[in-house]
Amino acid sequence: MRRPVAAGAILGGVTPMRSLLVLSLLLASLGPARAEYPERPITMVMPYSPGAADVLIRAMGEHIQAMLGQPLVPATRDGASGVVGMRAVAGSAPDGYTLGHTPMTAIVVQPHLLRDAGIGPDSFEGVCGTNENVITVAVRADSPVRDLPGLVEAARRRPLTFGSPGPNSLPQLAVWRVQRATGVEMNHVPYRGEAPHVNDTLAGRLDFSAAIVSSVAELAKAGRMRMLAVFSENRHPAFPDVPTAREQGIDALQFSQVGIYAPRGTPAPVLDRLEAACRAALDQPAVLRVLANTASPARFLPRAALTRMIREEYANYGRILRALGVEPQ
Repeated sequence: MRRPVAAGAILGGVTPMRSLLVLSLLLASLGPARAEYPERPITMVMPYSPGAADVLIRAMGEHIQAMLGQPLVPATRDGASGVVGMRAVAGSAPDGYTLGHTPMTAIVVQPHLLRDAGIGPDSFEGVCGTNENVITVAVRADSPVRDLPGLVEAARRRPLTFGSPGPNSLPQLAVWRVQRATGVEMNHVPYRGEAPHVNDTLAGRLDFSAAIVSSVAELAKAGRMRMLAVFSENRHPAFPDVPTAREQGIDALQFSQVGIYAPRGTPAPVLDRLEAACRAALDQPAVLRVLANTASPARFLPRAALTRMIREEYANYGRILRALGVEPQ
């Protein structure tokens, strides 16, 4: 009976040429080596008209390119309050080469308002939170109203009219929270964007504006407008004398996180690299200067926390909009 021969004996008896052949076959069986991400430029979809967010992404992009070895290329795809651009992100290949940078409105509010939005929290993987769009209410500098309780008292005496950047925008919902907490009614006039309603407040056609701080910061510094409150958890670092709504006894927290998102299914190692690059970029003095100049405080969130936040906020806004009687269009 013939004894089996050990594999080591076979390899030990082969010629050098045959050893090379065996080694090449073994390497081929492992498949082609994967190149490390990223191999080409990364597109960052900007779903709103060009503005401060573009400046931030360009500043962050310089540092991210130094870390990852590829440029971050902004591409504007505005429309439908951010839905058009974020829908393009959601429909892209989940490979880390197409990302989107947006306030959470496009993901957690707009899908409740549009029947054919085609996106929601489950369409995305969070990459990182970048900054906060702090929300405020502001009056003309010559207004007799000095604080948020004073605004509520004025609304009890007569109907007040205010503007916001759009129907069911987060600034409008901040005022809705004031109304719900105090029982007063205020007349909302929606605009397209921030500048028109801020100008109408300055002209005296509106009693006040609900806006993000960056839209009224220069006017406040110039003494033309006065901010009555911010709706964040903390005071704005550039305006430490403006108290939060809660500090003034009115439970009206309206948070607006801005973040970077990838299509659902993007591999975890790719997301990890992007998150680390984002965190490092937000520590850079040049990036922090951009955020300070646009009155948007840096607020880094890890990707897991950002993903969890948009799912929770999506459910919250579903309840709020149903309470307001809003039907999707």
